[in-house]
Amino acid sequence: MENKKLVFSGVQPTGNLHLGNYLGALKNFVSLQKEMECIYCVVDLHAITIFQNPKHLHNNVLETTASFIATGLDPNKSIIFNQSSVSGHAELAWILNCVSRIGWLNRMTQFKDKAGSDKEKASVGLYIYPNLMASDILLYKATHVPVGADQKQHLELSRDIAQKFNKDFNCKDFFPLPEPLISKKISRVMSLRDGTKKMSKSEESDYSRINLQDTADEINKKIKKAKSDSNSIPGEIKSLEKKPEALNLITIYSELTQSSLEKTISEMAGKEYSYLKKRLAEALIDEIAPVGKEIKKLLEDKSHLKNILKKGTEKASIIAEENLKNIREKVGLI
Repeated sequence: MENKKLVFSGVQPTGNLHLGNYLGALKNFVSLQKEMECIYCVVDLHAITIFQNPKHLHNNVLETTASFIATGLDPNKSIIFNQSSVSGHAELAWILNCVSRIGWLNRMTQFKDKAGSDKEKASVGLYIYPNLMASDILLYKATHVPVGADQKQHLELSRDIAQKFNKDFNCKDFFPLPEPLISKKISRVMSLRDGTKKMSKSEESDYSRINLQDTADEINKKIKKAKSDSNSIPGEIKSLEKKPEALNLITIYSELTQSSLEKTISEMAGKEYSYLKKRLAEALIDEIAPVGKEIKKLLEDKSHLKNILKKGTEKASIIAEENLKNIREKVGLI
């Protein structure tokens, strides 16, 4: 694996993956496996930084694995496994906890967002979560990490930790400095109810998102009810930027049809939003409904999914243990 391009990324198994996960991450994962060696992880240790019902967590790990496969990830091309099955993630996280600095973690904006106003009640795990993310990446000496805008700061921390480890233990270039892979197309899919908020499974209304397991009827209903505008569609982006919900619908349609945003706006200019919604619903049903059907089919055979994870764990463990052996030697552990 030395000097090769290696991609690592993870998805939290918090259940109910949606269109934002698909366009922002999963679709990109499938493209990357055609170009580089890839490791994709269901990050169950990250999920428990906030309490999870154990039964739900178990099922969500399998559902996320099914979503990986249904969207086109190939276990024969990419390593697919769940994070907790390779103990090296937790071991390296502790070593990196001792390399990372409190001042660095204090600058992490996502902790402030997730912990809310009462930080004293947040788990320690939520606070040091970025160090575990660094461990996930550096354990495999990954060179590239596909990230959204909200995770870019954590990747920068991973680079800082890698640099400090290399310097502290006098082992220049031992850990590569992972490069972000930020999609040039869509980076954030916004809520169908509020175009200023990211599409999220935690939002109360199910009408705020398109879930990967939604049926054609459910997709139709949600797009019809999606917030837009009573006026016709403007022909320039500046006007659309003042209408975030409308811009979100056009951006999603542009991504699904693999057309530039400018071309899509030109195509839709002057038309009613009902026309855009009809076309968008059709595009979503064509692309998302088959994925949902495949996820449900895969979930009928949980032993098959567990077997995929088991084989992925075996492959990941070989790489992780070899790197950990060297890391322990560098640190002076016996």
